[in-house]
Amino acid sequence: MDQRRLILFLIFSFAVLMLWEGWQKQHQPAPVATVSAPAAGGAPGVVPTPSAGAAAVAALPDAQGAAASAPRVVVRTDVLVAEVSAEGGSIVRLELTRHKSKADATRSFVLFDDGVEHLYAAQSGLIGDGLPSHKTMFTLPAGEQVLKDGQDSLTVRLEAPEQNGVKVTKLMTFHRGNYLVDVAYEINNASASPLSPHAYYQLTRDGKPAEQVEAFGVNTFNGPAFYTEAEKFQKVTFEEIDNGKAKFAKKASDGWTALVQHYFVSAWLPQGDVEREFFARKVGSDLYSSGVILPVASIAPGASGTISARLYAGPQEQDKLEGIAKGLDLVVDYGWLTVIAAPLFWVLSWFHNLTGNWGWAIILVTIAIKLVFFPLSAASYKSMAKMRVLGPRMQRLKELYGNDKVKMQQEMMEMYRKEKINPLGGCLPILVQIPVFISLYWVLLGSVEMRHAPWLGWIQDLSAQDPFYILPVIMGATMLIQTKLNPTPPDPIQAKVMLAMPIVFTFMFLWFPSGLVLYWVVNNTLSIAQQWQITRMIEGGKSGAKPA
Repeated sequence: MDQRRLILFLIFSFAVLMLWEGWQKQHQPAPVATVSAPAAGGAPGVVPTPSAGAAAVAALPDAQGAAASAPRVVVRTDVLVAEVSAEGGSIVRLELTRHKSKADATRSFVLFDDGVEHLYAAQSGLIGDGLPSHKTMFTLPAGEQVLKDGQDSLTVRLEAPEQNGVKVTKLMTFHRGNYLVDVAYEINNASASPLSPHAYYQLTRDGKPAEQVEAFGVNTFNGPAFYTEAEKFQKVTFEEIDNGKAKFAKKASDGWTALVQHYFVSAWLPQGDVEREFFARKVGSDLYSSGVILPVASIAPGASGTISARLYAGPQEQDKLEGIAKGLDLVVDYGWLTVIAAPLFWVLSWFHNLTGNWGWAIILVTIAIKLVFFPLSAASYKSMAKMRVLGPRMQRLKELYGNDKVKMQQEMMEMYRKEKINPLGGCLPILVQIPVFISLYWVLLGSVEMRHAPWLGWIQDLSAQDPFYILPVIMGATMLIQTKLNPTPPDPIQAKVMLAMPIVFTFMFLWFPSGLVLYWVVNNTLSIAQQWQITRMIEGGKSGAKPA
């Protein structure tokens, strides 16, 4: 058997096996989980407790269940619509108006949710005797809060009931063209005792996956993440929290905590070098909280103090995340091929800035990749063209030594040596393209910039499959042409297998993102042109191969 063909077949077979296993995992029935009913105004949760090393302060017990009709105030800016509950001043629903729902393109994407699809809320509170937690009922401002034309920011003030002479006001500041929300507490201590409270900021969410990936492959990460300068980026799965095996930095003087899902992220971003504690815990049936606890500077009787943190809740836009907080761009998860995918996205972005269209950017990147590997692929095609010219001689060897496989292999290798042909030369371009192919797959799968990005005509979302399967069919046709240009394997079974590969891959690519199929179509088309030209030159007598 032609060993080059054998290796190529094994590579493709292994790829198909991996993709098939991924598809089965992706589409298997989800386990049935019971989700706790949301508390008034949003997801339930418990008040975290700082460790004894941080402060000898006990957490408040949860308040008695409030009425299910806890009032809310709606906050509108040019990029989001938030619903803030009177219970704790939690953001219990958040629409991102510049991003559309996957299920219904006429509706805005909902990140924080009060139980329609998920339980997901941004909560915060204070830890200390009589201080308001995320279970305390706040007084809301009257009427809808709207960021008006000419305004750069909008501050919403929520008043907590006065307890033991301590008055607390929660301030939430929204910004124009921005997904950042500044959340601060003003603490006025009119009591006779000093206060040494803590503040906590947490994200509470169910463990159900976010938007499903509709292609073959793997699931994108969905769960808490933490970042510190010392430990860097650490992901934690909900299963690890369930099993008590979650590993992440518990204390640091810097860093942030986030909840990551496909395309979007929410993160609490404390400022400064204040010592902080991170936590992740299960707080209900299929319900989890992760967050950070910060100390508040001691407040003397008759004095006031403040504590604040920033909340980011929006898309994983890579050109903006790093500028918001160090390491925040790491939430864009390209898997183990980040070293290739990250620069590939940078090049894609550069071409997008040039063309204004992600589809044309993919085409230009494909051409650029082809030019980079041109010498390598040219050598491969020359080797295959020479083997095509030697087809009659190979057939003659088969007739002479068909019953002696060892002798036939020896004669073939001797012929390759004399004609200076590397029978494995055709595999190298395939091996090189596989990591690039997978990296581009991750870029298309994980980059929110590609979500609902149109190319032309019927392709209105490069991150989704071709709705009419036109590109996969074209891809299959180009693969078939490439197969015909290659030398026919001497083994008839192997020849049939190679002819079946375009059919197999056409079927597989039906569910791939159309942007990825576009890359493969352009790559195949360029390869056909290059291979045809080289084959024409070799068969025209420029190869130096001996006649049969």
